[in-house]
Amino acid sequence: MDIIKVSAHSRSTAVAGAIAGIVRQHKHAEVQAIGAGAVNQAIKATAIARGYLELDGINICCIPFFTEIQIEDQERTAIKLVVEPR
Repeated sequence: MDIIKVSAHSRSTAVAGAIAGIVRQHKHAEVQAIGAGAVNQAIKATAIARGYLELDGINICCIPFFTEIQIEDQERTAIKLVVEPR
């Protein structure tokens, strides 16, 4: 399963649809964001996805944590959100 990468310019509804689809299919989704704007969009998308999944009787929770990733030979700190059913 791929990690959903979110930027500050990502459409929160599109990301929410991706989260909902992956949770329906795999029962687990991972969302990654770097920077305040990207984290904001990721959290908004998770909240919207919760509404989408609620219609299917699926209640999700979000577990945030820090992770280190490599971008162009530089180590960056990202926020990773693990989204899974309760």
